[in-house]
Amino acid sequence: MTDEKGRLIWISAAQPGRTHDITAARRDHLLAHLRAAGLGALADLGFLGLDDDPDNPVVVTGFKATRARKLTPSQKEANRALAAGRVPVERGSAHLKNWWILTKLRTEPARATHLFRALLVLTNVEATTDN
Repeated sequence: MTDEKGRLIWISAAQPGRTHDITAARRDHLLAHLRAAGLGALADLGFLGLDDDPDNPVVVTGFKATRARKLTPSQKEANRALAAGRVPVERGSAHLKNWWILTKLRTEPARATHLFRALLVLTNVEATTDN
């Protein structure tokens, strides 16, 4: 998870690669944590259906077209606006890939979690010393 400027602020516990985004979010009780903090999140279509409160959504996702149902012009515009808002998120995720160790990582999820969280701290230290 990143803030609005693309700075990494939270990394979930590592999951096997086959774990779907929405499953990982449910395991980590992401909705409850966001609601408790009074925060919201912009998410990609991998999180479609995660939010259980349509009247007070915490996680905002785009619209998905199907073969039977094409997107309306307003839905396409909403998807474009959401994608523009998610650019910093993608930049924050891409920044993690600058760490060479992640290209060679082959270990169990518990050890990977410790490494990812250490890199989160180092990334934030790096970001504050660059200014």
